[in-house]
Amino acid sequence: MFVLMMLLLGAGCQARRVPLPGRELAFVRTSGSHFVLNASNSPFLFNGFNAYWMMHLASDPTQRYKVSHVFGEASAAGLTVCRTWAFSDGGDRALQISPGTYDETVFQGLDFVVSEASKHGIRLILSFVNNYKDFGGRQQYAQWATNAGVQINTEDDFYTHPVLKDYYKNHIRKVVTRFNTITRMAYKDDPTIMAWELINEPRCQLDYSGRTLNGWVEEMAAFVKSLDKKHLVEIGMEGFYGDTMPERKQFVNPGYQVGTDFITNNLIKDIDFATIHAYPDIWLSGKSDDEQMGFMERWMSSHLEDAKRILKKPLVIAEFGKSSKDPGFSLNEREVYMGNVYRDIYRLQEGEVGR
Repeated sequence: MFVLMMLLLGAGCQARRVPLPGRELAFVRTSGSHFVLNASNSPFLFNGFNAYWMMHLASDPTQRYKVSHVFGEASAAGLTVCRTWAFSDGGDRALQISPGTYDETVFQGLDFVVSEASKHGIRLILSFVNNYKDFGGRQQYAQWATNAGVQINTEDDFYTHPVLKDYYKNHIRKVVTRFNTITRMAYKDDPTIMAWELINEPRCQLDYSGRTLNGWVEEMAAFVKSLDKKHLVEIGMEGFYGDTMPERKQFVNPGYQVGTDFITNNLIKDIDFATIHAYPDIWLSGKSDDEQMGFMERWMSSHLEDAKRILKKPLVIAEFGKSSKDPGFSLNEREVYMGNVYRDIYRLQEGEVGR
């Protein structure tokens, strides 16, 4: 699922002015439940956007102007963070053609994305792999191993099988240590990159307890930190609760399990901040707009409370939106919905929602 907006929830922070294009960026780090800038220790509060297609488009030099245009418009609108893919596994314009084999032209497209983001004062959250088959994902890793004669039983072996874990670690190493052909700087040394994301929307249907995923997150987050201690690391979770908080699991989750545990997974020491995604129109299909909005308020308030009280880490709403495939969808309906979400975010900051 890719969509629309991202907003930091960190009480007590003031919005930072948008950096001027071309101004050198500072590394972002965390201080308790807040983001701060490393150089000045000043609070960093941001609005952002998702644009998964950046590298895909930039791999064609004739299309790069579109990437520049989007960054320019985003900067003018006050957006300061972009979340995008640092993967494309197999298929059209693959970054990773096969395990350990990369298309340099596509990698130079990612170089361009990083360079252009820096020019416009926009930081990046770069994701390493997809949970879904779009752009390859776990399914492609499993297929590569199968093609190599390795017995793979399910895509969930991605989290436990040593061959698949090695494939993934090799990709992390390749991206994190990449020397940008435009900026002449290694990715691991570039403050344009705000954070690394382990996987977009991880799910593990073979183990609903979240323990399998937890072991994988511990291992992979530590591996990223062994290569790069300057950047933040996050998981890429949707935010589903597990057995750690049975009352949240029963009354906040939208009725199903995906093998994650928001609390346990995000308490891992090498995970710097938590994320949630929110799609009540998909998760609660058939419910009224009021019921879906009520869920959204509970979803945000519960996670914000737990991030502050238990995790003691920042929380980012990394995806939310309204599907254009829904019957009766209109742009006006989406605008009203998103306006309500932002209203509730600001109320949450003031302690008004959920009391």
